[in-house]
Amino acid sequence: MKKTWQLKLYIAGKTEKSVTALSNLEKYCEEHLKGIYHIEVIDLLKKPQLAEGDQIFAVPTLVKKVPEPIRKIIGDLSNEEKVLVGLNIVPAKKTL
Repeated sequence: MKKTWQLKLYIAGKTEKSVTALSNLEKYCEEHLKGIYHIEVIDLLKKPQLAEGDQIFAVPTLVKKVPEPIRKIIGDLSNEEKVLVGLNIVPAKKTL
């Protein structure tokens, strides 16, 4: 059985970048990790103390906890190729 991917998306309120980052992340996960991922969205305006644990210095920031190694990607996640490489996701085969 495959491990569930544990992803944390750190945002600061419902900014355009935060909304775009979450939307992009959900799209990539549905496409490449369907059924084996969990996204936790952490709003640092509501819980600023949580930034320290993952050493968050900019938002939005995506942190992949599981599977290891831990990886971080900063930005709105609009470059799919960069996100997949950054998270070490092998793209799902597209059927013709």
